Amino acid sequence: MSEGSDDVAQRLKSMLELLKALELKESDFQTSCKQIHADMQAEIRELENEIMMSNEQAEPVDYNHALSNAMKKLDSAKKDLAAKFRENLSLKRQVDDVPVQMELIQFERRFSELYAQIQEKHQLTQKHYATYNALLEIKELMLKEASLLNSINSQFQDALASTTACSRLIDSMEVIVKGIKQKLGKVELELLTEQKVRDSLKEKYAKAISERRHFASLLKAFQEECTKSEKLRCKSKYNCS
Repeated sequence: MSEGSDDVAQRLKSMLELLKALELKESDFQTSCKQIHADMQAEIRELENEIMMSNEQAEPVDYNHALSNAMKKLDSAKKDLAAKFRENLSLKRQVDDVPVQMELIQFERRFSELYAQIQEKHQLTQKHYATYNALLEIKELMLKEASLLNSINSQFQDALASTTACSRLIDSMEVIVKGIKQKLGKVELELLTEQKVRDSLKEKYAKAISERRHFASLLKAFQEECTKSEKLRCKSKYNCS
């Protein structure tokens, strides 16, 4: 559970960092576009001033050459603007591919629901297996008990007839008692093993509770960061507009 929650938190953190980086690139791109626009306006004003000054001069001016230079600069600016536009589209696609806060919260909620369903199904399956194994063991013990009682009953009838048969019955009973003691020792050993497993599960449960609280804390912090990111995005778009 710890590795799963840490992986989810790490992926969400990475996606949030990517979103911030893309928003920063978009802001830089818009700033660059504004600068290019300002430079082009300055060049236009410069050309207008040159034309006005040339009109005031007595010497003729090569308007074709000036126009050719202006067209070259305009074509170059158009190419730069087109490249920036393509870059902007690429950034927008990358931003759109990153899930927003509401989508991430829905993903987290759905993952939690699926995990709860899987846990419930797993616990139910374990319960059925435990019940089956317990009933199977009870059946085997009852069969052994019935066989033992039948054996004692048949030997007891013979023991009433002779001393030798009675001695054999006593020996048989001693063997049975010895077997019961061995079985009891085996059961006690299994009980000790189960108790150790129980103690281990208690420790794991306590650890899982601690990790769950840690995950809840991470989720809360992530949601707060998402809220801050949304506010920064809205503020950035407002400033750029």
